Amino acid sequence: QSVVRYVSAGELFGVAQAMNLMHYPATAVAAVDSIALAWPSSSWNRLIAKYPTLASSALQTVGSRLQDTQARVMELSNEQVEQRVAHALLRLAKQAGRKVDAGVEIDFPISRQDVAEMTGTTLHTVSRILSAWEQQGLVEGGRQRIVLRDANRLHVLAEGEDAAQARKPAS
Repeated sequence: QSVVRYVSAGELFGVAQAMNLMHYPATAVAAVDSIALAWPSSSWNRLIAKYPTLASSALQTVGSRLQDTQARVMELSNEQVEQRVAHALLRLAKQAGRKVDAGVEIDFPISRQDVAEMTGTTLHTVSRILSAWEQQGLVEGGRQRIVLRDANRLHVLAEGEDAAQARKPAS
């Protein structure tokens, strides 16, 4: 299984008709209690004729997802696993982060297995990386919970800058 992305409140998803597809090529699974508004595919042409901003929003969504996909392919192809994990956590914090006393909490339940599926690696590898990062004060974990305690140092790791520099205590 691969987790491609988490959809935030208010985002469009599953817009198969906007891509001229009969069925969307993925499955959505709710991470938390959610409400999704849906309409039959057969209504798409009528809806975009009446509400042109729907077509514009769908096009922007598809374009944004294409850019995200290209970035993820480049990450999987060219980055070390530690960089991919750092990028994934930073992306999730940007998308669904909530300020807390300890840093920025990813504001939905997320497991180490989820992170492994997002980054094309194994649960064992993600557990090893996150445990090391917890000891270094970069992240704080818990059951289905991740808090970014030092996003700046994670950014250094994500960009592949000197790993020793990322491990230095903040001055």
